This record gives sequence, C-alpha cells and structure tokens, in this order.
Amino acid sequence: MDTIAAIGTALGEGGIGIVRISGPRSEQIINELFIPSKPENWKRKESHRLYLGHFRKGGEKKVIIDEVLVTIMKAPQSYTGENMAEIHCHGGALIMKTILEEVLATGAVLAEPGEFTKRAFLNGKLDLTKAEATIDLIRASSEAGLKIAASQLEGNLAKKITVLQEQLLKILAFLEATIDFPEEELPGLADKEIEAGLKSLIASLEELAEGFKQGQIIREGLKTVIFGKPNVGKSSLLNALLGRERAIVTDIPGTTRDLIMETIYLEGIPVKLIDTAGVRLTEDLIEIIGVEKTKETLKEAELAFLVLDGGAELGENDFLVFELAKELDIPFLILLNKVDLRDQVLKKGQLETVFAGVNILEISALKGYGLSELGEEIKKLFDLNKLNFRESPLLTKMRHFESVKKSLKHLTEALDALQQGYPEDFLIIDLKAGYDYLAEIVGKDADEEVLNKIFADFCIGK
Repeated sequence: MDTIAAIGTALGEGGIGIVRISGPRSEQIINELFIPSKPENWKRKESHRLYLGHFRKGGEKKVIIDEVLVTIMKAPQSYTGENMAEIHCHGGALIMKTILEEVLATGAVLAEPGEFTKRAFLNGKLDLTKAEATIDLIRASSEAGLKIAASQLEGNLAKKITVLQEQLLKILAFLEATIDFPEEELPGLADKEIEAGLKSLIASLEELAEGFKQGQIIREGLKTVIFGKPNVGKSSLLNALLGRERAIVTDIPGTTRDLIMETIYLEGIPVKLIDTAGVRLTEDLIEIIGVEKTKETLKEAELAFLVLDGGAELGENDFLVFELAKELDIPFLILLNKVDLRDQVLKKGQLETVFAGVNILEISALKGYGLSELGEEIKKLFDLNKLNFRESPLLTKMRHFESVKKSLKHLTEALDALQQGYPEDFLIIDLKAGYDYLAEIVGKDADEEVLNKIFADFCIGK
C-alpha cells in the first residue's frame, strides 16, 4: 500500500501548518528528513509524542527548511489505523508546500480527497456515518448543523441503526431456525411477538425518515422567497435582516427587477433569503420578466414570506399576490409590514379572514419591530424547536434517507405477508433485504463506487 501525504491545514498564512503522512513508510520518511534537537530522545520514538527539531531538504544538500515539531503515531492507534506522522511547521503557504514536496520526493504519494478518512473507514476506525459526519463537522455553518455533525461523529446515528439491526436479526434468526428445524419445539417468538417487533421497527424507521426534512434544513438551509406587490418593504426587510444595505430601497415601485440572494441565520437555522420583483399588473417588459422569475422561484422554494403594506388599503395587486400565495404548496408566513405608522390602515384581523390558519406577524422593517420572532416561527413551522440529536438522531444525507426508505418498504411487505399467513420463506426474503439496506447506512459491504462518491466531497488532507 502506498504511503500518502498532504497538507492538513488550510492554505494561506497562519501560525501553524500541518503536513500529514500515513502508510508503511511514514516513519522512514521522517527519519530521512527530520533532524531532532535531542537525538537521544528521538531514538525512543515514542508514539503520540511531539519532538522538536528541524526539517531539511533531501538529497545531497542538507538545507534547513523550518524548525518543526514532529509526532509519530504507530498503528493501530492512529486516525487511519496505519503508521502515521505529522509535521507541525510554521503556517506559511511556501513552507508547507516545500515540506510536502520533500515528503513526496522521499517516497510518499499525494493523497486523494478524503483518503485519510477513507483509510480510517477501511481499517475499521470509524463507520461510514462517522466518516460522513467528519466533513459535515468541517463544513457546518450553523450551531444546529454543528450539533448534528457532532452527534453523528459520536456515533449516535450508527448506534440507532445497530439497535434496529439487532432487533431485526432476532426475528430473522428465529424464522430461519423454524425452517431449518421444523420438528424441533423451539422456544422463541410467537406470530404476535413477530408482528409487534416488525411494527416497532417500522415505526422507528418512519420516525427516521420523517426527520430527514429537518436534517436537510439544518444542514443545507431553507430556500426562502420574499414576495409581495411593489413597495411593501421587501427589500427593506432583506436589508434589516442582513443588518446592511444589500438591496436598493426607493419610493419608486418596481425598483427590484432581478433576484437578490443572501444567507442569514435565524435562531441558528440557515435561511437562504431571495428578494424578488414585486408582483403587479404591468406593461413594462422588464418588470413582466421579473414577475415571472418571482413565480418560478416560488415553485422551487421551501418557505415564503408574503410581505404586505400595513399603511395602505387592499388593492388589485394585493389580491393578485393572494392568489399566488394560495397556490403555494409550501409553508408561508404573512409579514404585515409598516405597523410603526401612526395611520396604519391594514389590520391583522382583516387578513385572518382571508388566510385562516396562516401565521401573521406584525413587523416594521424600518424599526426592526417583530423581526426577532421570525426564527421561532420558522422553528414551529418545521418542528425544529424540540430536537434532541442524542435521543433522536436526524438523517441529513440523501443516501441515508434512501436506504431507510428501501428498508422500510421491505419490512412493511414482510409485515403484510405475516398478517396474510404467508410461509416464513416469504418473510425472510424481505427481512434480509431490509437488514441489508440498514447495513448500507453504516457502510457494511459498501461498494467502491459508493465510497469514491462519498470521499470525493472531502478536502485533500482529511
């Protein structure tokens, strides 16, 4: 097996940079390029201990590159499960690049993206859910996303899947035993117990599948469209939420003609805001195109903010917007803007008769009134306010979701076969398929194509 190497820290200037090595020649490469400050200590080469010294260029000219700290990590007590070494140098891009070049020239090959973590998985140091959580932890953009990734890195999803597999295995083992030893009076499970066990498994998988939407929201964010007629304060709302002037705000209707996109965090939830052109009847060609873009964007959204003007009576364009809102098959909030006006005309009560059951928030984009409540309202809409990532791990990957759905399908078919009195053989086929799809989640028997796809998303050096 090749010995691999890569820079493990972000490129650019920093206090410290790390070059990682993993594989059978790790220690030999370090021996050739490292000059220890205390050779008598270095002779012991204790695992997981930092040694001070200098890193030099290879070849005949022994030119010093940097003063470094080196650590050797001996298998299997290392991240990859192989012999590893790390060179902690000063964090200049040229220094790290030069050190890496010398390591490669001394016998290592440049690591592929995610190859260190892939080797950790292949060597049994972590399951596939933990490997995937590693990159999610690095890329987490919100506190909630960080908590989910940390929970999965801790193994909470894998533990949940393992428990379900064990329950399923108990049923499988009993059914196979009754087929192999039909004349034996085997103590075990009655049909009612098998039925109860399958129903419990199905309920657990349904709960996991239902949580996928929440996991996706926390990991990737909510695509949220701000829409309404012109001059209701859509762009002012965007600017207020961002805390800076991102969109042009004027008293002239139709100022926004193209989409403006920004990401904010409301109560720790990533919200991808899209400010759109005002919806109204118009003969202006550019505005017409902008309105069509608004409609198309709403079709792709996951949440919408319908902004209304509290300082004006309802008019023709309002009802045009209302019709658009009623066609939405996504959750939306009505934001009654400009409630800071003394002569507020449009009242919340009027809207409640038009939109029964839709949450209506009174806000002032100008004064900031009511904006702090948006995050809580979003949490309520998507049941995000009572999440416990330890007790109820969330699915965040489409791969996990698809495997759960396939397992669920087979277990549901097995339950149906049991209730209709089919022979044990029929149940076993579906139960085994259900078990195998659960095993896919943690990476048992994962094929090379799946692994390559997963680890291709990683950065080099991880």
